Amino acid sequence: MPELPEVETTRRGLAPHLEGRRVHGVILRRPDLRWPIPDEIGALLPGQAIEGVRRRAKYLLLDTAIGSAVLHLGMSGSLRVLPGDTPVRAHDHVDISLDNGRLLRFNDPRRFGSLLWQPAGDTHPLLAGLGPEPLDDAFDGDYLFQRSRGRSASVKTFLMDQGIVVGVGNIYAAESLFMAGINPLREAGKISRERYQRLATAVKQILGHAITRGGTTLRDFINPDGAPGYFEQELLVYGREGEPCRQCGRPLRHATIGQRASVWCGHCQR
Repeated sequence: MPELPEVETTRRGLAPHLEGRRVHGVILRRPDLRWPIPDEIGALLPGQAIEGVRRRAKYLLLDTAIGSAVLHLGMSGSLRVLPGDTPVRAHDHVDISLDNGRLLRFNDPRRFGSLLWQPAGDTHPLLAGLGPEPLDDAFDGDYLFQRSRGRSASVKTFLMDQGIVVGVGNIYAAESLFMAGINPLREAGKISRERYQRLATAVKQILGHAITRGGTTLRDFINPDGAPGYFEQELLVYGREGEPCRQCGRPLRHATIGQRASVWCGHCQR
């Protein structure tokens, strides 16, 4: 599933083509994706100007004066801005046509993505209760330290909890913990404030770098301009179990933590 940098890369690719444009019409080639597509998408979105393209966690929001279309790419979804006469391919489920003759097309072979509606002034239930964005100022070592007190879960599980902080998925949690020198199995409540400062800094650096480089190249993910990301080639621990640590040379360890594959260096991460 695309992680936060992939979704942010998509947002940055789409925003210049969508912001300020008015929706001309909506074509739904099926009534549902992961969930039913609400009637408001077809009834209310046409005629509205797109005031902004936002990201919240791994959701993209197309903001208008009366509400927002809320999109999730799921496992295999992709969004493209295309000429209005572009032929329809298999799995092209949604077209949002624009006032300049172009369209936003949502393709999703596995249909784990979603297209939902959030009225202006409301928060969709899927977005309620989420933690802060990892790149915001509210996310720092003090915040992690305070939220971790009394928690016996592993720090990796804690870091991936969307109620603690959004968008730090398996790949970036592993890389951030390696950069911070923290063993992913260590109990979250037993980590010091100083070490959480290092972890928060690592999360921001890792995600920021991944966004700059275009996100991780995942099998089903392609950027809006068709170019893959390049960050995966630079991963230091994720997917490298048994290979030498690039800092100390010892074999990287592997375990399942919270039902997710986890890789770390037993020497560099304590």
